[in-house]
Amino acid sequence: RAGAAFQYLLVQKTGTLKNVGLIQLNRPQALNALCDGLMAELGRALEAMERDPRVGAIVLTGSQKAFAAGADIKEMQSKTFQECYSGGFLAGWDKVSVVRKPIIAAVNGYALGGGCELAMMCDIIYAGEKAQFGQPEILLGTIPGAGGTQRLTRAVGKSLAMEMVLTGDQISA
Repeated sequence: RAGAAFQYLLVQKTGTLKNVGLIQLNRPQALNALCDGLMAELGRALEAMERDPRVGAIVLTGSQKAFAAGADIKEMQSKTFQECYSGGFLAGWDKVSVVRKPIIAAVNGYALGGGCELAMMCDIIYAGEKAQFGQPEILLGTIPGAGGTQRLTRAVGKSLAMEMVLTGDQISA
């Protein structure tokens, strides 16, 4: 249910007709890092918005400082490859890309790694002046893991995508 209490999200209907679903990532102490709990809540919120016939579009946003600073590295660091592979790691992260209603990412601040990938799963990205997009996984010795390399290539072209993925450099809006 969209009105259910969430630990990591603020969810409401807004607009003059209350027909726009607004989902705000709300984990400020971790720059909205995408932990398992946040992603599970996001899936539930999106499903509720999709089922609600009054909701015509969904806006997904974060804070002024960070849309989402990426996957929660602290949560991931102790997992082995085998645990990730057999445990369905990142399962359900693509929920945004399969929702049939239009989803708009309203990005200001950091959209890095998984946060950049989350924004790219949306149908439209509105980026504020302080928006910074990047795939810094290479700086941790890994590569983007939730479709980021494919979506980034389609969004910015092969050359810039390669530069961002291989250097960890960020781009502004």
